[in-house]
Amino acid sequence: MAANKFLYCLGGALTALALGASPLWAQSLPGEGKTVKMGQPTWDTEWFQAQVYKKAMETLGYTVEGPTALDNPPFYQAVGQGDMDFWASGWFPLHNTYLEEIKDKASTVGYVAKGGALQGYLIDKKTAEAHNIKLIDDFKKPEIAKLFDDNGDGKADLVACPPGWGCELTITHQMKAYGLGDTVEPIQAAYSASMADAISRYEQGKPIFFYTWTPNWTVGMLKPDQDVVWLQVSQPSLPDDQKAMESQTAIPDVKGCVDNPCQMGWPANDIQVVANNKFLEENPAAKKLFEVMSIPLDDIFAQNAQMYKGEDKPADLERQAADWVKAHQQEFDGWIEAAKQAAK
Repeated sequence: MAANKFLYCLGGALTALALGASPLWAQSLPGEGKTVKMGQPTWDTEWFQAQVYKKAMETLGYTVEGPTALDNPPFYQAVGQGDMDFWASGWFPLHNTYLEEIKDKASTVGYVAKGGALQGYLIDKKTAEAHNIKLIDDFKKPEIAKLFDDNGDGKADLVACPPGWGCELTITHQMKAYGLGDTVEPIQAAYSASMADAISRYEQGKPIFFYTWTPNWTVGMLKPDQDVVWLQVSQPSLPDDQKAMESQTAIPDVKGCVDNPCQMGWPANDIQVVANNKFLEENPAAKKLFEVMSIPLDDIFAQNAQMYKGEDKPADLERQAADWVKAHQQEFDGWIEAAKQAAK
């Protein structure tokens, strides 16, 4: 009788212990106890996406170190070596040359934005119409180039990409391919500051010539077909690692281009997560999250506009990301649940 009573009490105690512990077990997350090293690019138009992905990883229980701002070459080297785990800012095919060097050590996963990232050259609409400028090739003419010369050297000043950006390699290739070395001077200083100078010149009624990409605040400030127009190329010419994409550089329905499709000379890019392969193998929840998660381009445009108006501090970016998650809570929760299930 005493033994039965003891067993009864012991069973009740174990049951109570199990019931007491069950909420803790239920709260266990796949990322608990793990620190993730996250990167982001030096160009600020992608920092919003980085914050949204950071929040998703934190919701899975990961401790996120960063995001650390890096140019393309150091990021791809770091993710290949395992010194960085991932970023949500791979542009493909633009970054093909970087990924090719570490193809056995890192991979693309999912799509932050699929096929919607455009790139190319623009000039102000007033000058384009006054001088019938439609092609980047037109800048071979000295009289056209001088219209966009702001420093008196006789060459057109092109707001281009700083060293270390993927677009720098393509612009350098195209300047040579289109014979523009003697008439165009790419400005490779800090992009945002260079564009701010260009906008100031535009507001003074002066011609401007610049490279940009979408999503980007520049096409919010200088609206295609209203303020600026896209230039076309006579024929596509891309670096060797993008040659296969030359047939995909004619983009349909580009607002602000005189032709449809518009021969922009650049293929539309996919924005993708790039992650270390070992990290992906060891973190199936993170891999699944990257596979299912995405952010609409219109939402990135809207945030970029806020950022340009001065809401660009770290606290602003965190708030904007939190507001975005709240506005898309049901979809966000679905991504988190899918990631949790992948870890079981």
